[in-house]
Amino acid sequence: MLPSVESACTESTINRKLAAVTSFYEFHARHGVTMASVIRGAARPVGTTRSTFRPFLTHVRRARPMRSDLRLREPMRAPRALTEAEVASFIGGCAHLRDRVLVTLLNEAGLRIGEALGLRHEDIRTADGVVDVRARDNANGARAKTWERQVPVDWGWFRLHAEYLHREYGDLDSDYVFVGLWSRPVGRPLTYGAVADLFTRLSRATGVVATPHTFRHTYATRLLRAGVKAEIVQKLLGHASVSTTIDTYAHLTIEDVRHELHRAGLLSETETP
Repeated sequence: MLPSVESACTESTINRKLAAVTSFYEFHARHGVTMASVIRGAARPVGTTRSTFRPFLTHVRRARPMRSDLRLREPMRAPRALTEAEVASFIGGCAHLRDRVLVTLLNEAGLRIGEALGLRHEDIRTADGVVDVRARDNANGARAKTWERQVPVDWGWFRLHAEYLHREYGDLDSDYVFVGLWSRPVGRPLTYGAVADLFTRLSRATGVVATPHTFRHTYATRLLRAGVKAEIVQKLLGHASVSTTIDTYAHLTIEDVRHELHRAGLLSETETP
């Protein structure tokens, strides 16, 4: 079950395998298996006693263990941002207005998919050009984090939303913006699974591999590249701290950095010889 050197598993894969193994022993320890209790108890930091005993599965670490758990430190992966052409292709692949409204909202407001699926009609404030994100219990299990916020959205999206309500939503009696329209029960709030299936179909049809979170990353990257302050991006994304925004989107390229230095007058526009 554990990876060999030849398998070259990533840290996240190793951590999943370790979680499975340790959960197995914890289960048996809770049910009174003596050996499982001994092995489970052995997983403690090295250096806390003078014993030369090493914890269970310590050998999978690449460095001296310093914590009581067995997880490896996973490297930060830069989130992928879509190009304008990829965004246009993906949205253009939507066969229904509902799907186009959903994907466009993710692209233009950076909402988490749980936040979008929990939207009610009262949250769409067309006159103000704002979408309200609220934390509440949802029938489809969609979840918004506790910090509520208002997100400005381009007027074009509100026109698309109005067209969706007129042409596809019709007289349907539901509080939710995104609902099932072509499979029973009609009017049920759209689920995570339905959105996952939608994105799988669109990825296959367009050749643009994307998830709802890809569009959130694309939105944030677009704002930062346009010079929007990190504090503003933090509020728009609903991050608890600006440091989360900065750490997550520290992937901007050297071209982005050079552009900002040019704009600030700190770097000459002339080419180097």
